[in-house]
Amino acid sequence: MQFWSVVGAIGRFMMRAGVVILLFVAYQLWGTGFATARAQDTLTKEFDSQIAQYSEPATSATQPPIVTAPSDLPIPQPGDPIARLTIKKIDSDFIMVQGVDLKWLQEGPGHFPQTPLPGQPGNAAVAGHRTTYQAPFNRIDELVPGDIITAQTLQGTFTYKVDAQIDPKNGSTSGHVIVSPNDLSILDQAGVNRLTLMACHPKFSAAQRIVVTATLTSNPVPATPIPTTDGVTTDASSDALAGGDSSAWPAAIFWSLLAGVAWFGIWWLARYFTPSLLRKRAQRVSRWKDWKFLTTYAIGTPIVLVLMFIAFANIARLLPASY
Repeated sequence: MQFWSVVGAIGRFMMRAGVVILLFVAYQLWGTGFATARAQDTLTKEFDSQIAQYSEPATSATQPPIVTAPSDLPIPQPGDPIARLTIKKIDSDFIMVQGVDLKWLQEGPGHFPQTPLPGQPGNAAVAGHRTTYQAPFNRIDELVPGDIITAQTLQGTFTYKVDAQIDPKNGSTSGHVIVSPNDLSILDQAGVNRLTLMACHPKFSAAQRIVVTATLTSNPVPATPIPTTDGVTTDASSDALAGGDSSAWPAAIFWSLLAGVAWFGIWWLARYFTPSLLRKRAQRVSRWKDWKFLTTYAIGTPIVLVLMFIAFANIARLLPASY
């Protein structure tokens, strides 16, 4: 009898653990988008304000303001909005931020600071998520040669056409190439005015990188100063984009334990408020008729879910940047 009691307890524990894992997967796929949506709203307002500052007044009611191309712009600080990146083919429209640290990639596509800004001479490199935080680069594998990518900066709006990539194994042509995590060629400045998009590959893995390059279709605008590397992550290696944020461990442990304690506390209170007669297995279903039992779970469940949401947010920081 005791053996089967242990087996039953293990089974119940595994079922509850499975529920927690499923909730975390749901948070990863959809919950992370809430933070990104809020960040994008703030970044959009800030970017539109900057555009208005550098725009000339419209000459007529039907003509939009003319954006100038200043070359004396201040050096963007980490997290600053620097461009609106639009890829209509894959329904991607995001404000790009400066930097590829984990916290910036959670707000939108991140620009490698040691590369030029979009529209300027050289190769502007950008990293983004594929499955979490609204997944701005979720479908970049669907891009084909000739597809259009636009980037609006304080210097104007620039159009890029996706380059053709030839597979050396079978000679097939596509709009992307798969490289190793340590391949730094995406940052090369080979005299070509292009835009490089990069994310982890395959989806839900950081084993490789998927890279899309696109060539600027117009003359570049004047270059602006590139920031120093002090205080800004510029590395494109796997450690920078797939290592996770180890500083999140204390918060992840604290909030996970707090959620666990709250969960146990709700369970204990529910049992405490349930009449002893109804604790018998044969009458377990009758518990749901007890208003104290129902009230305990009705009040406690939202509290536990909020604590779990915070715990999941910190656990997510431990995961690779470009999932």
